[in-house]
Amino acid sequence: MAVTIEDLYRNYGILADASKDNLSQHKDAYQVILDGVKGGPKEKRLAAQFIPKFFCSFPELADAAINAQLDLCEDEDVSIRRQAIKELPRFATGDNILRVADILTQLLQTDDTAEFNQVNAALISIFKIDAKGTLGGLFSQILQGEDIVRERAIKFLSAKLKTLPEDVMTKEVEEYVFAETKKVLEDVTGEEFVLLMRVVSGLRVLQTVNGRQQLVELVVEQAFLEQALNPADPDTVDRLLQCTRQALPLFSKNVHSTRFVTYFCEHVLPNLSALTSPVAELDIQLEVLKLLAEMSPFCGDMEKLEANLNMLFTKLLEYMPLPPEEVENGENSANEEPKLQFSYVECLLFGFHQLGKKLPDFLLDKVDNERLKDFKIRLQYFARGLQVYIRQLRVALQGKTGDALKTEENKIKVVALKITNNINVLIKDLFHNPPSFKSTVTLSWKPVQKAEAVAPKRPSGEEMGGSTKKQISPQPRRDARQIYNPPSGKYSATIGNFNYEQRGGFRGGRGRGFGNRGNRSRGRIY
Repeated sequence: MAVTIEDLYRNYGILADASKDNLSQHKDAYQVILDGVKGGPKEKRLAAQFIPKFFCSFPELADAAINAQLDLCEDEDVSIRRQAIKELPRFATGDNILRVADILTQLLQTDDTAEFNQVNAALISIFKIDAKGTLGGLFSQILQGEDIVRERAIKFLSAKLKTLPEDVMTKEVEEYVFAETKKVLEDVTGEEFVLLMRVVSGLRVLQTVNGRQQLVELVVEQAFLEQALNPADPDTVDRLLQCTRQALPLFSKNVHSTRFVTYFCEHVLPNLSALTSPVAELDIQLEVLKLLAEMSPFCGDMEKLEANLNMLFTKLLEYMPLPPEEVENGENSANEEPKLQFSYVECLLFGFHQLGKKLPDFLLDKVDNERLKDFKIRLQYFARGLQVYIRQLRVALQGKTGDALKTEENKIKVVALKITNNINVLIKDLFHNPPSFKSTVTLSWKPVQKAEAVAPKRPSGEEMGGSTKKQISPQPRRDARQIYNPPSGKYSATIGNFNYEQRGGFRGGRGRGFGNRGNRSRGRIY
């Protein structure tokens, strides 16, 4: 005979009126309440509230009670499911915490927004009861659950752990998070890797030099820096971009980027033109050069410094063209003007400048005279075009403030001015005799505290310093004027903040890390 509303209220009254010492004697009354889950919608809603209230008084019926509540969590009526989920934290006592956390983690797969929020709230509440036990349930599903549950559990950790107070996220709990995350990282997609790095990067226990070094080691392991780069494989390139991007915020004067910088110099730069972009619209060459530039200030002692500097120098020469040849009457030949790729040069010049500090005599002692002469010719030609470009940008932006600077065209010009000013400063250093590596610039895509707004004053034609005054025309030449053509090519199309992240998972497993994870079981496995 089905349990009725009256049966539920009557047996609830028996349990509520019983003294604490005599409560366990009314096992039959509690069984009636458990049977309420087999009734209609009203009976189920009451049972969802009554079952947890007396749960702790009947340990011999604990499994039956939890299973009854789980049946309600899977009911077709969403209102019943929400009520049952809301009450689940009341079962999170003693050894049950792990099971309840595991159940709630599986319930994250719901597509109902209100129900999903209820599950999130329930997980947060049991975190405050037993954080380590809750994490045990979450990580159990991340490691063994089905894909949708794994995905949402990782996103939950990424979003919610940082909001929990220190008395919940104790040192012991954070160390447990780090240990379990390392297990998960043995087999992840690119998106999962990014989210999990956010989780561990936010742990207070790792906010030390030693902690950041541990995080770098974690990324190094994922990056496969011990393997040669296959530039034709977009997954390999994607992995390197992801790992480098995650490592960047961790680098400092005490946590060095040496292994990454070395890898870029030895494996990436030689294959720069052959790199296959993992994302169609991504200028992969420029993104790689940006990463190298950002890492270079934090590079420590390097075993093959001269060879790596030479690779940077060689690549820099590729982007600094020779001036066009002139025919007998002094006019330029019919050949097309070389294109000055300022964005590429900023990155390469900055990286060369940073590593050059470690070997300041490189240009004088390690580069032969002919090559050095060729470099100076290229440098002077680039500097001349640079000056024209800076003048035209300043004129175009002069007097513009506020909303006028927020148009897309002017935003591009403002960033272009940052790029050209940076290159100008770095070239000045190299014009010194001997070359200097003392100037400091902020990379154009990095935030600055004070806007480098448009200067009302136009620069003089002698801005490049005494050693090049005679080489620079005081007025823009015909061929130099043709250099300015904004917005054009790779210069303007890629200007802006560097914010590339993985779009979807990595393809092609390698047996460890970022691989294709095997299909997981479907259905409830509580």
